[in-house]
Amino acid sequence: MFMTSNICILIAIIAYLALVVGIGIKYAKKNENTEDFYLGGRKLGPFVTAMSAEASDMSSWLLMGLPGVAYVSGLADAAWTAIGLAVGTYVNWLIVARRLRRYTVVAGNATTLPEFFSNRFHDDKKILSVIAAVVIIIFFVPYTASGFSACGKLFASLFGMDYMTAMIISAVVIVAYTTLGGFMAASTSDFLQSIIMSIAIVVVLGFGTMSAGGIGAVAANTQSLAGYFSLTALHDAASNAAVSYGPITIVSTLAWGLGYFGMPHILLRFMAIEDENKLKLSRRIASVWVVIAMAVAIFIGIVGNAMSAAGAIPVLEDAETVLVAIATLLSSHGVIFALLAGVILAGVLAATMSTADSQLLAASSSVSQNIIKEVLFKDISAKTGMIIARVTVVLISIIAVFIARDPNSSVFGIVSFAWAGFGAAFGPVVLCALFWKRTTKQGALAGMVSGGIMIFVWKFIVRPMGGAWNIYELLPAFLVACAFIVIVSLLTKEPDESIMKEFEEAKQA
Repeated sequence: MFMTSNICILIAIIAYLALVVGIGIKYAKKNENTEDFYLGGRKLGPFVTAMSAEASDMSSWLLMGLPGVAYVSGLADAAWTAIGLAVGTYVNWLIVARRLRRYTVVAGNATTLPEFFSNRFHDDKKILSVIAAVVIIIFFVPYTASGFSACGKLFASLFGMDYMTAMIISAVVIVAYTTLGGFMAASTSDFLQSIIMSIAIVVVLGFGTMSAGGIGAVAANTQSLAGYFSLTALHDAASNAAVSYGPITIVSTLAWGLGYFGMPHILLRFMAIEDENKLKLSRRIASVWVVIAMAVAIFIGIVGNAMSAAGAIPVLEDAETVLVAIATLLSSHGVIFALLAGVILAGVLAATMSTADSQLLAASSSVSQNIIKEVLFKDISAKTGMIIARVTVVLISIIAVFIARDPNSSVFGIVSFAWAGFGAAFGPVVLCALFWKRTTKQGALAGMVSGGIMIFVWKFIVRPMGGAWNIYELLPAFLVACAFIVIVSLLTKEPDESIMKEFEEAKQA
């Protein structure tokens, strides 16, 4: 029976992988230039825009990291993180999406976020663009590596495969459809992946609840664990005691929502929609899906803990595998359920791939567009630009595979750090560039650099001091970057008339 279930799971996963490669092949011939490859020619529809943005946002964190946190410590940490992200998602769609779509067209039809920064401030030397590209490479390559690693862990744990072999196979598939089809392939596959992710979490929650003994048994288990179902306390499994989750920690956790204003792979979806008037529909779809998906993911962790207490699944050493453990149990109930489990596990794979492909494109565009084409070789042809774009995707993937060779990594931890990095380095610059006319090139550069540096300073020097200093690094770094932008902008010469005119044009379009 075990062999049969594994075969069924493998069939479902292989079918899914073949489908996404097919999407890449479909869009391969539609990429005539780098604008098509990196932005899809600004032709995304509202549904694909919404769901691909959220699928690339959530990644394996939704199906592994978030349930894992809830499984171990209960409701508080996972819930406040989810609330911050839900608010951040909505506000980002509400105030940033439309203005960014307009302004990137007005500012020289920018196809990448770094290019927008340079065009917005008429930075002819492309200093902003290059610095932004370096920031993207610093934070996205390890982020992509964590995605490859998660895929490798999934195959290795399910089928007993060698980790490196499993990870490389996963990376090759992601690289294949991304290199072939570019942004449209990544966005279309992300839309598909969001559907699979939705099916996965709903089925797992329902089956898990029944396996734990029903809603009553799950509720009884949460009540037996001190602080487990509280918003102001964490559960300490070692002592079965409640640990205070105070106001400072809550505010720090809510700060996750600030990260959205600086996420290149999400902001690119705003830039790529075919009609800005359809962003309202996209916002509604995205906001509703995010709230429901994160709520279900949290309760999967809570249900998983109840299943362990009931003996349905073992007590997990790696809490981030709770969804995999539930799907594996489901696969033991016959061929149909094994195929369904395969779809669920393909959902875990989809969650990882939906972010990895977007990260690859963002990192690749930083190298090929913002460094090679804009600074080093300005007169390359469209065909040569496409070759460089695709080769860059492959090279960055090879580096990510090398980084991911060690399987001992935390999905939640890596995502948390990279999220903070982009949120602090880019978020304040994006907001000021879009909404404060007095922002100067020098101010934007100061904000970007200070925000990026403060992430490392707070993470590795200040936060380890503990106590009141134990604040998620995104919040202090974001505030520091905002302060630098405002102070430096006011101390430097105001932007010239042409920049002011473009600002008003983007505002009134």
